[in-house]
Amino acid sequence: MSDLEQATVKETKPGGRFFQRFTREQRYMHGVLFTTFLGLAGTGLPLRFSESIWARGLAKGVGGFGAILFFHKFFAVVLSIAFLIHLKEIFTRGILHREKGVFWGPNSMVANWKDAKDLFGHLRWMVGLGERPHFDRYAYWEKFDYWAVFWGMIVIGFSGYAMWFAPFFAHFLPGWALNAALVIHSEEGLLAILFIFSIHFVNTHLRPDSFPMDMVVFTGVESEEEFAHKRPMEYARLKRDGKLEARLGEAPQTWQVHFSRVIGTIAIVIGLTLLVLTLTAYFS
Repeated sequence: MSDLEQATVKETKPGGRFFQRFTREQRYMHGVLFTTFLGLAGTGLPLRFSESIWARGLAKGVGGFGAILFFHKFFAVVLSIAFLIHLKEIFTRGILHREKGVFWGPNSMVANWKDAKDLFGHLRWMVGLGERPHFDRYAYWEKFDYWAVFWGMIVIGFSGYAMWFAPFFAHFLPGWALNAALVIHSEEGLLAILFIFSIHFVNTHLRPDSFPMDMVVFTGVESEEEFAHKRPMEYARLKRDGKLEARLGEAPQTWQVHFSRVIGTIAIVIGLTLLVLTLTAYFS
């Protein structure tokens, strides 16, 4: 543990105060995001690997591939609405209200030079060649996950809607572009599934710091000890500026913890199951 982490963690007391990391709206938005993504993955994979035994069995159980396609489109619409709501929030905060820190700074999801240094520093730490980087409010992998959603909504989303409303897009797109949309949607969607159910799951939930899952995205709060250990730079900055107390939150109730564990476990199990089915179908 580095000197900064030792200094911050030393002042905390296990089982003591809790600090808010995510607002209720952010947690709800994440809930919509992972629910719709699981739905899109669970309906998109049977369409992508329709010749697989498990895909045919699933289709038979829900009323055919037409029903699967219907639910796939439903989840796509819900996710698109959530994405537009998020864009509206960013525009309102960053452009209309000119809120500082939305597009730059330690509280922004925009990558900066520190993230590049943290990436290489983290790799060096993993092989024992240096100290663990001091992360701020958002680590580099969290920002990568965030912008991956934007990439997916633009590439996967546009190609999906182009196929859905092909007669409309055919008025200003050549035929080869619509054929390309099918390939792009299928392959990029498959890449997103492989990334989320492997890299994202490992980074967020299966790391030693968070195993078996990181509860903060469900409860919205984390203990002071966890806060100081995972994000020592943010903790030290808030303490130095006298803003630490403003982030105080209530300890999660027992039912919230149990409910979050159930939901998180279900999501992880579904994701890992879909990952196994994807790899099995892809290489068979």
